[in-house]
Amino acid sequence: MTGEGGASTGSAGAENSAAAENSVDAGTDSGTPRVIGGRIGLDDLPLRESLRGKSAYGAPQLSVSVVLNTNENPHPPSRALVDDIAEAVADCAGDLHRYPDRDARALRTDLADYLSDATGVPLTADNVWAANGSNEILQQILQAFGGPGRSALGFTPSYSMHPIISDGTQTAWIDAERAADFGLDIDYAVGEITARRPDVVFVTSPNNPTGGSLAPDDLRRILDAAPGIVIVDEAYGEFSDRPSAVGLIDECPSKIIVSRTMSKAFAFAGGRLGYLAAAPAMIDALLLVRLPYHLSMLTQAAARVALRHSTETLAGVAAIVAERRRVAAELTAMGFDVIASDANFLLFGEFDDAPATWRRYLDHGVLIRDVGIPGRLRATIGLPAENDVFLDVSRTLTSDRKATA
Repeated sequence: MTGEGGASTGSAGAENSAAAENSVDAGTDSGTPRVIGGRIGLDDLPLRESLRGKSAYGAPQLSVSVVLNTNENPHPPSRALVDDIAEAVADCAGDLHRYPDRDARALRTDLADYLSDATGVPLTADNVWAANGSNEILQQILQAFGGPGRSALGFTPSYSMHPIISDGTQTAWIDAERAADFGLDIDYAVGEITARRPDVVFVTSPNNPTGGSLAPDDLRRILDAAPGIVIVDEAYGEFSDRPSAVGLIDECPSKIIVSRTMSKAFAFAGGRLGYLAAAPAMIDALLLVRLPYHLSMLTQAAARVALRHSTETLAGVAAIVAERRRVAAELTAMGFDVIASDANFLLFGEFDDAPATWRRYLDHGVLIRDVGIPGRLRATIGLPAENDVFLDVSRTLTSDRKATA
């Protein structure tokens, strides 16, 4: 499967080859150490049949000059933020022999305050739950509301972890499609939900890897049609002008869960903090499946500091959006088809051979993303200088293509 924020359309061969080139050789040739237990492979293990033939989540982590493949925020934390996190971690380090607050009440209060300010919806800590990245949030939701005999439906291409987490929780995955322009045809979506009756529906807004988002009225129609839980994945919500689905919680408290993350807009990808907003009863359900003390006191402390610096950190979002518009305009002027995006990335093409083109970008020192969509690649919006390099390489590749046409 594709990596962070990739499409659920399968692995990209060029990316897998590049990753393999950077892996440790586990062979037994002369000069190579023998790996203990290395004589068996995955096929030799009593793996669940539903997992056989699947691919693990992963994105190439290569040492190149311009890395634009995992939708990270390119702006590093300020010195003040770094110093405050160091102080907060030092303050709690003396208590590392004790378990953390298993309910993370202080952190959830801070998250509720932030989300209330951002959306205008008056939330409390009882409306918010936090975990180690939004992936753990999604896993806990499917542990509670999916599982054997139940199903989850998503509209692909979308975030690759949705079907992977469904497989991991033994929730049958139902693949519905997006329109030819990668938007979501609401009449079609409602028809699929009505016909297939999934227990869980995934709606990603803004969608990754395509970038489009949904209006509240469209989400209302999906909620009306859904027989069970609707997860609105808003990992890139801060980059969009659309109202958050948090405003629909009080209308549909028994159905909607809004998943978010601090990895993107908050530039906290290394901190691994995801969270959700929902009715308090939804959080009560997740308490039944969460692991004890799942969120370390170090993570809680660092995340609270990051939230205190939110005004400073989120100022970078406007700069990223401005760069997204500039990059989209320049790619379009070069003749590329650029899909309209409300996130911090752009899906563009069309290429005769996307994996080969991905490799050509890499050969020029620019790592972008082959998300498995034929003829398309995805580029994260980086710092202006990084975007300039990406655009220069794009011009070079465009010139080469015209010269050989």
